[in-house]
Amino acid sequence: MARIVVAMSGGVDSSVAAALLKEQGHEVIGIMLRLWSEPGVIEAEDDGIERVAQNKCCSIESVDDARRVARMLDIPFYLVNVEEEFKEKIVDSFYDDYVEGRTPNPCLNCNRHIRFTVLLNRALALNADYLATGHYVRVDDHPVTGKRRLRRAVDPDKDQSYVLHVLNQHQLSHACFPLGGYTKSEVRAMAAERGMMVATKAESQEICFVAQNDYRGFIDRYATARQEQKEAVGVGVAVAPKPNTGLISIPKPGPILDQQGNTLGRHRGLAYYTIGQRKGLGITSRDPLHVLKLDAANNALVVGPARALEKSEFVVGKMHYLNGETPTEPFEALVRVRYKAPEQPALVTPLEGDRVRVTLLQPQRAITPGQAAVFYGGEDGAEVLCGGIIAE
Repeated sequence: MARIVVAMSGGVDSSVAAALLKEQGHEVIGIMLRLWSEPGVIEAEDDGIERVAQNKCCSIESVDDARRVARMLDIPFYLVNVEEEFKEKIVDSFYDDYVEGRTPNPCLNCNRHIRFTVLLNRALALNADYLATGHYVRVDDHPVTGKRRLRRAVDPDKDQSYVLHVLNQHQLSHACFPLGGYTKSEVRAMAAERGMMVATKAESQEICFVAQNDYRGFIDRYATARQEQKEAVGVGVAVAPKPNTGLISIPKPGPILDQQGNTLGRHRGLAYYTIGQRKGLGITSRDPLHVLKLDAANNALVVGPARALEKSEFVVGKMHYLNGETPTEPFEALVRVRYKAPEQPALVTPLEGDRVRVTLLQPQRAITPGQAAVFYGGEDGAEVLCGGIIAE
């Protein structure tokens, strides 16, 4: 039997994952991460009572739920503070991406830098063999190469392979996903059978550190904090600048342009807009206009008709290949351009600088820079081959 650290969140998925591993005879250790949350932000809960906003992945209630499950399973439970690492790697990156005209998915960075780097290192320091999470995904050995591979979950509605495409062979060799072969309803039923109070606990689809799921409000507050930081630097207070640039980014107003370059109005800052957005542009037009491009180089918002959102070709950068081998020839794959988007057949052509050109068989709408493009293949099309960040 193995020693396995389980990343516990107080939710039904990680709780059942821990229970299954314990029942299989493994030595299980529960660890929950305390993540950064905005200081002093007030939000109303479902009961109408206003409380200081907490990171949804590690609220006081979630910590209590995780501890309660650990006691039930008779396993050790530890709470580890990684607020500083989380703020630097996830929150700052999230803000900077929006300011620079991209639409990020912070879960990708969290899985890469926090769960399967910081937490995995903690697990290995405890002489654990594996780090287990409640993600719906499967991992096994390739029957020919023997390398570890990541595969879609059995439940297509809960599959989370998209946000785990960032894992490398070292991380996959120590990764354990007990729920990959189950559906969500089966997991809830297993929790209920074991008398877990979290069996019916609702799950959040929101960004964990953004209060009330209002990313624009978060950008406002964070921009204010950045401005105060900038002013503090101006009066000689020692404050860390933005890495590698010495600058502190603040969203700035700029022109709204049509596809011909004509000025139609002013935007309040690129960070407040997303590709495909139609409402809230502050301009009038005979025909509906959508955001087509966030032109960071010129701080311009480009708008146009809905049909202009469709693309059949785009470039993906920062490519990561799960088997560790970078292809040199074009290959066919199924590509997913957003977390819940259906996969589409595509031809993938390698380019210089860890980039690829993706040519779709059928045009897709609102392909968004900053989001991940994840590619699937293998004998049944369920294996995650590679992935990267949409550049243009």
